[in-house]
Amino acid sequence: MANSNKLVNPNAREAMNRFKMEAASEVGVNLTQGYNGDLTSRQAGSVGGQMVKKMIEAYENGIK
Repeated sequence: MANSNKLVNPNAREAMNRFKMEAASEVGVNLTQGYNGDLTSRQAGSVGGQMVKKMIEAYENGIK
């Protein structure tokens, strides 16, 4: 199965990885570089939710 998660700017991959690691540390999930298939759905969801929360906050602060 091919990875369908394509970044618009391929150079942004490292920034997204740093952002993901930062969000994971904020919610107490221990991520490693590379494979993280041992995470529970709850852990993975909390990381994704934290990322979305931070993106929304950044957007709202940008339009004020």
